[in-house]
Amino acid sequence: MKLAMVSRPLADADLRLAVQMGMSDVVSTVPGLSMAPQREQGPALALKGLQAMQAQVQAHGLRLSVIEGWQLSDRITLGLPGRDDDIARVCESIENMGRAGISVYCYNFMAVFNWLRTTVDKPGRGGALVTEFNAADIPTGELTYAGRTTDEQMWSAFEYFLKRVLPVAERAGVKLALHPDDPPMSPVRGLARIMRDLDAFDRVLSIADSPSNGVTFCQGNFAAMGVDIPQGIRHFGRRGKLFFAHFRDIRGTVPCFEETFHDEGETDMVEAMQAYHDIGYDGPIRPDHAPTMEGEDNTQPGYMMKGQIFAVGYMHGLIDAVRRRGAAAAATARKA
Repeated sequence: MKLAMVSRPLADADLRLAVQMGMSDVVSTVPGLSMAPQREQGPALALKGLQAMQAQVQAHGLRLSVIEGWQLSDRITLGLPGRDDDIARVCESIENMGRAGISVYCYNFMAVFNWLRTTVDKPGRGGALVTEFNAADIPTGELTYAGRTTDEQMWSAFEYFLKRVLPVAERAGVKLALHPDDPPMSPVRGLARIMRDLDAFDRVLSIADSPSNGVTFCQGNFAAMGVDIPQGIRHFGRRGKLFFAHFRDIRGTVPCFEETFHDEGETDMVEAMQAYHDIGYDGPIRPDHAPTMEGEDNTQPGYMMKGQIFAVGYMHGLIDAVRRRGAAAAATARKA
């Protein structure tokens, strides 16, 4: 697997740090939306801009392999008039990603707002700050401008979008890696959230049997669904549909959970890493949603640097342990 560093926006200091930590890949994003009051699709991602990002990353001996966080407009996710124009911009962007050698587009299909937490400064281990979601803290009846939406509306809009972008992604050699809803529950402020369980992702994969149609396996979100993480990795990995992974952990499930350090949540992270190894996963994997640690200001909850560094070291240790376990098993088998 390819250990990846998230740098948003791209910064040479982050890239130098990625090299120092023994990483090979980089995950980044570019602005894509106007946010008020309706999320409007911005211009298509320009080829020259993407090529410049790739060149900046390659100058450090790394590879820009994933664009994530480049959001879809509400006209797309809600199936509103004008979505065809927005989808055309997305298609042009995917084509340009392919030309720039960026192989994965990590996207989500959450309308109006994206990941949501009710607390971003809950004290965790040793006073580190973690994020928490508790549905009881969301005021009942507090709707967005979009009012109430339904599963049927969202699935219809999703299928319309996917069937139009997949042929473009296939031609461009770009993999579309769908991220779960965060939190994976429905409704949230009246908005239906459809990517909330394992069955939903099986449905996504059944819509089109395409080499470009796959999953971002965000461990924290699938754990919040109640999915056994090693089993989930194998579920998608054996089908060749695990395109990108977010290595993170939580305590609890919806409707109430909190982020944790990567070594203290409820997931068996050794067995999770073993599962990636067993399926032969060779895609990018990055640490995600780390606690804010001593001396950091929590201006970007979940994405301050010290927790990410801790997570990368932990991931290196797990990978080494799994490889040694495999080597020992192979040696035993040869002797037998």
